Amino acid sequence: MTNFNIIEDLEWRGAVNQQTDEEGLAKLTEEKKIKVYCGVDPTGDSLHIGHLIPFMILKRFQEAGHKPVILIGGGTGSIGDPSGRNSERQLQTQEQVKHNEQALTQQMVDLFGTENFQIVNNYDWLSEISLLGFLRDYGKLFNVKTMLNKEVVASRLEVGISYTEFTYQILQSIDFLKLYQDHNVQLQIGGADQWGNITSGTDLIRRVEGSEAEAYGLTIPLMLKADGTKFGKTAGGAVWLDPEKTTPYEFYQFWLNQDDRDVVKYLKYFTFLSHEEIDELAEKIKTAPEKREAQRRLAQEVTAFVHSEEAVKEAENISQALFSGNIQELSVSEIEQGFKNMPEATVSKEKRNILDFLVEDTKIEPSRRQAREDVKNGAIYINGERQQDLDFEVDPTSHFDGKFVIVRKGKKKYTLVHVQ
Repeated sequence: MTNFNIIEDLEWRGAVNQQTDEEGLAKLTEEKKIKVYCGVDPTGDSLHIGHLIPFMILKRFQEAGHKPVILIGGGTGSIGDPSGRNSERQLQTQEQVKHNEQALTQQMVDLFGTENFQIVNNYDWLSEISLLGFLRDYGKLFNVKTMLNKEVVASRLEVGISYTEFTYQILQSIDFLKLYQDHNVQLQIGGADQWGNITSGTDLIRRVEGSEAEAYGLTIPLMLKADGTKFGKTAGGAVWLDPEKTTPYEFYQFWLNQDDRDVVKYLKYFTFLSHEEIDELAEKIKTAPEKREAQRRLAQEVTAFVHSEEAVKEAENISQALFSGNIQELSVSEIEQGFKNMPEATVSKEKRNILDFLVEDTKIEPSRRQAREDVKNGAIYINGERQQDLDFEVDPTSHFDGKFVIVRKGKKKYTLVHVQ
């Protein structure tokens, strides 16, 4: 693309919901490189893929030469954002907030690097404001009627909202003002549910700095799947960026299993592929959907971005091994990832007869008669090799660094046996 325009690109990707001043922002981003911020409260110790939605936009600004600023809400996180919720948040201890801040900071560095990127914490300035200072310097500038009309508050009036959460929009507005004054940040981005908080911030900046102040807001559409459900939730819960919570293999599989109807939207949103490459993949969905090339490319790109190229290789190794049954070559780490949600059993290190192993030790077979039948018929594989000898001795320490025995019954039914 000649004359690359970041806002036009975001619109092509379906990533723009509302803007406070469309023309002004397009002009500003063409004239100069700006600082853009997005906030995240440390309510947990890992981001999940729902958080990736605004951060992918920040990353695009970074790739276009602008400077992303991530605000970790050490101050706001201790009280809770009412956006997108129908009940009060549980307050966290300062220790929890601190632990979460550190974990999130590391994840941000992994995604954005350390060049042309900044992390700030709103605890640094919010903790300095006294109650009287808050009421005099900021409370005077907010009209209660306007605050009540914001969707984030209005939607909670039926069930009730505490004064603490009611004031959240003032605190977020102070954040934008501080970043505008001290760091020259001119744009805040966030999810669709943040519109009220973001516009409160641009209003505050103009009240304090004058009506000519160039501060802008942009929100991102709520992402829904083709079936109308919210993106990012699975039957197993959230898909986390922390490899301890969601293994890179599970992460890769999540993207690989996307519906044909959603995959182009996700390629536009979550990858840095060019318009031409995405159009080609869209064509392949029409002409050869069974090859799932678009899904594979999506899984490769997002897994490499969040984890690494190495993680992509491991995930593809595991997929291939499970599909073909050739699991002997898998590493211990690949076994731990690929078999994480499969049935498990535990045995000691001693060798034992295959029938004892299947019936008594692991309970894979319900009876010796059934076990005999399955072994003789060739339905049992130990560590990837078919075993049809009723006298076969299973040696739990012979494979996978002596940590696991993998039993396959039939075509696809795996059990991960831990060796103690």
